[in-house]
Amino acid sequence: MNLEFYLRFHTEFGESIFLSGDIPELGSGDPAKAIPLRHLNNEYWSLSLTLAEKPEEDFHYKYYFRNRDGELIAEQGFDRKAVNGNKHTSQLFLIDTWNHAGEFENALFTTPFRDVLLKGRHSGAKSKAPKHYTHIFRVKAPQLHKHERVCISGDHPSLSSWSATEPVLLSPDGDWWEAYVDLSNTHYAVAYKYGRWNHKENRLVEFEQGENRLFIAEAGHHRITVLHDGFVHMPNNTWRGAGVSVPVFSLRSKNSFGIGEFADLKLLVDWASGVGMKLVQILPVNDTTATSSWSDSYPYAAISAFALHPIYIHLPKVAGKKQAEKIKALKKKQKQLNELDDVDYQETLKFKMAMLRELYSEDGKETLAQDGYKKFFQANQHWLRPYAVFCYLRDKNKTAGFSTWPAHSAYNEQDTHKFFTGSGAVQKEVLLHCYIQFHLHLQLKEAADYAHKKGVVLKGDIPIGIYRDSVDAWVQPGLYNMNEQAGAPPDDFAVNGQNWGFPTYNWKKMQEDGFSWWKQRFSQMSDYFDAFRIDHILGFFRIWSIPLHAVQGIMGQFSPCIPVHYVEFAENGIWFDEHRFCKPYITDQVLWDQFGQSADTVRQNFLTPNSSNGYDLLPEFDTQRKVEAWFATKETNEENARINTGLYELIANVLLFKVPGSDGQEFHFRISMDRTSSFLNLIPHVQEKLKALYINYFFRRQDQFWKKEAMKKLPQLKEATNMLICGEDLGMVPDTVPEVMKQLGILSLEIQRMPKDPNIEFFNPANAPYLSVITPATHDMSTIRGWWEEDREKTQRFFNQELGQWGDAPYFCEAWVNRAIIMQHLYSPAMWSIFQLQDLLGMSEHLRRQDPHQERINDPANPKHYWRYRMHLTLEDLIQQKAFADELQGYIENAGR
Repeated sequence: MNLEFYLRFHTEFGESIFLSGDIPELGSGDPAKAIPLRHLNNEYWSLSLTLAEKPEEDFHYKYYFRNRDGELIAEQGFDRKAVNGNKHTSQLFLIDTWNHAGEFENALFTTPFRDVLLKGRHSGAKSKAPKHYTHIFRVKAPQLHKHERVCISGDHPSLSSWSATEPVLLSPDGDWWEAYVDLSNTHYAVAYKYGRWNHKENRLVEFEQGENRLFIAEAGHHRITVLHDGFVHMPNNTWRGAGVSVPVFSLRSKNSFGIGEFADLKLLVDWASGVGMKLVQILPVNDTTATSSWSDSYPYAAISAFALHPIYIHLPKVAGKKQAEKIKALKKKQKQLNELDDVDYQETLKFKMAMLRELYSEDGKETLAQDGYKKFFQANQHWLRPYAVFCYLRDKNKTAGFSTWPAHSAYNEQDTHKFFTGSGAVQKEVLLHCYIQFHLHLQLKEAADYAHKKGVVLKGDIPIGIYRDSVDAWVQPGLYNMNEQAGAPPDDFAVNGQNWGFPTYNWKKMQEDGFSWWKQRFSQMSDYFDAFRIDHILGFFRIWSIPLHAVQGIMGQFSPCIPVHYVEFAENGIWFDEHRFCKPYITDQVLWDQFGQSADTVRQNFLTPNSSNGYDLLPEFDTQRKVEAWFATKETNEENARINTGLYELIANVLLFKVPGSDGQEFHFRISMDRTSSFLNLIPHVQEKLKALYINYFFRRQDQFWKKEAMKKLPQLKEATNMLICGEDLGMVPDTVPEVMKQLGILSLEIQRMPKDPNIEFFNPANAPYLSVITPATHDMSTIRGWWEEDREKTQRFFNQELGQWGDAPYFCEAWVNRAIIMQHLYSPAMWSIFQLQDLLGMSEHLRRQDPHQERINDPANPKHYWRYRMHLTLEDLIQQKAFADELQGYIENAGR
């Protein structure tokens, strides 16, 4: 059988196209074995292939593009089909259109749309191929409305001769629409167009936009031509939805136990669907139990990237009727915890775990014998086995710090399996954690399925890092740089940067097995979620890496990063003084400015004079961690706290960091160098030259390098899942980030008070790109009402410029102001407008919380923040607020969402 592939794709010199398919001649689906195409001209590539034997059935294939940088970029999907025809078919011509991942239509084929939001749009049964045909027309049309299907008409009798009343109707085949057409004895160019046909009203809705499609209809003997025409050309940015964002722990219901639970998601879905919302977004729900204290409330510090948090379990569902009396005995404690304004994390977890142990002792053996559990265990044992053993060893050793365990500090798979053999107390304790995870799986899966039945999709959250003392680090430490700490550079929320404490990823090691850890993570998430937010997507380009000896994020640098070579200083007219540039700049004036009356105390206890009429830190205090450890043994008082913080500032008062292992040849600039007293005490000439090199380092030389880094990871990871991917692209965003996200079809995050353009103060929601999520605030920010009170001058400018109001802004964010901001976001062209529940309630003077500052979920500037916000009314009460629900539903419908 002879195959002729033709791809319409514009290329330039040095670029090439490859073809991969699920037959041996096309590499059996392995991109590394893809076959190169031949360049015809700037618009077409081709490949001639002869198969020794005709395939027994249809096969699938896709194209890859290699750019001049050597990056291999796959087109979207793997559903283009080569038919085997009938027994007489010996030639197959395939004329294809490249499927760019960034096309809007591709987003509408992701899981939330295909399985829930646009489910059933492909109406009609798949038609059988007629006995005689020469051409197959295939096209996609996710934008169809109910009772619509695709039709085709053109300047040939077999294409209905441009009939608008009797066009050729296409039938569905997976994501495609297809028509079998006989164009025998046709040897000329045929023009045609696709259209939308309403089969209920039996009429043409419209033909597609733009110029006619055109192809040369050469119908040979025993030859079939398949045209994969991409997408029907019709408006592709008209679908828009609204959603609500709230952490699970923040939910409150009459039946929950001190904290929101997976079961409460069903009530939230009831409310959301009732007001016309199509999405519920939550924060990470992975197990964070490292210390069993309130500090474990931080949802991004999971001890497992896979395990769900036991605190979200609904105990009555676990107990069932058989053990319901045990749950009733906790009613008093449940009432006490539910009456609290906020979550008491530690107390809630303690009581839930105690009851789970009791239920397990009665029901565990029976549950673990069920087929459902066995299936769950089999599918998840790659993470469930080590997680269960880790939890047992954590409790036994009273710490998650596995490096301090007297035994099993290094993971051994065979040893782990031994914990599951026998029938003793150890095995019983290990299986307890499997039992809990099984029930959590059932409850979250039940909530997700319920949401889908209501026409609502769930959006999860994938943290950028892993906890240092986690199962993942214990099992595969080589996947992480354990000698580094991930964080974020300084911004308006945290002027000294953020230090999350997580190890950074060893991307080279992860790439060796095709990012299998990430793919397993996506696969497990897809059991529950239809879409997900990538926390800090900038980390796939470069991560803010902080050495272990540092406490503050400001001591970090981007990794990977092209450093400054020492010869560059001379090339830029800078006399290089390593001590002056790389050591903390400490003078009497600096000490007075930093410490005031405590300057002498600092001088006497922490410093030694140097030869430059200044001071150096004593060796026992020359890193922030050493200072932290010293003060940890001292009395906690205001002066010690001030000196502690001041010493951190002194240590950070440098211009450059030496690159370890470079023998003093390479350096990284300290971020915000120009704000240090070290910089301000340089002569103006040196300041000017250093600043120019600093700008080059941060904003010029890295862009293409970081783009290449992202393209090594993101395309493969995106290809591994069909969930809708939304990136959190806030902060110090490299210029190449929007380009890569647009190319891959990853939704951006747009926030009105955090414009990405440094030349404007506020972002206008009306300017949001279609492939984006627009929101007034995230969990890391104050709510609309809280923000309104933070900066009176900024609020006034917003009131006049963005809301178009005259006069003085209200001192407090009144309900009508909150509503106006919500409305701006609802009318945005963004695919999704998502709102924190607190911001939606802010539209009602009756329903809003009295103090808006009690509604903030996280304060990024505070590394010891307690994540405990809980909504002040129950979900049952919220559902009963019919007037508010009707009002909100009207706003959403009128905005076309």
